[in-house]
Amino acid sequence: MEMPSTNLTPAQIAELRSFNSPTISNAIETFDVRPRGEGCTDGRIRCLFPEFGVVVAHACTAAIHSAQPGAAQRRVNRKDYWAWTREMPGPKITVIQDLGETAAGAYWGEVNSNIHRSLGSLGVITNGTVRDLDEVRPLGFHLFAGAVTVSHAYAHLEDFNCPVRVFGMTVNPGDLIHADKHGAVIIPAGIAHLVADAARQVEAAERPIIDLCKSADFDLDKLDSLVSPKY
Repeated sequence: MEMPSTNLTPAQIAELRSFNSPTISNAIETFDVRPRGEGCTDGRIRCLFPEFGVVVAHACTAAIHSAQPGAAQRRVNRKDYWAWTREMPGPKITVIQDLGETAAGAYWGEVNSNIHRSLGSLGVITNGTVRDLDEVRPLGFHLFAGAVTVSHAYAHLEDFNCPVRVFGMTVNPGDLIHADKHGAVIIPAGIAHLVADAARQVEAAERPIIDLCKSADFDLDKLDSLVSPKY
């Protein structure tokens, strides 16, 4: 599967990191390119290291299974997966779907975080579980997961470079992900270069409402005139 490219410069990526994920989500809505509620995670996601702030990176996708042992003849070779991840252009973040109905154990801990960090990944988004938080935190490696568990159970690699679904969000290899303590949102490639400016416009539109609410001149009629009828 070919990795799509947004062709954003490092400066444009850095600009997107200056906004939180809800603001980016609001900005994307202004383009009306997809239904609201699609392309973003739901409330099940947990950001284990919110102090790391915003990450903006392209998705390197894979699938695992933690609830049952892997087949004697594995479907994919882990060295091929590692090589593919390393070769993908950065910035990049790993997005892993646990295929089990319920995640039984953590594929992600100190070892896999070190491995993927060495491959250039900035973190992981997984509907599975994670562990070894004290060991991973000093790495600066972002963990977004469904829960924290003790055991790794039978966690093993099943596939990579494939579409995955995590927390209600379908992710394809190369998708541009914006994530922080609120969750994650996919920035569509076709508008990626326009989203930062749209985010600034969203903030500018909200500022008079916020300023009025903090003002001694607060008035319901004034508030009603500032808030969109669609709200």
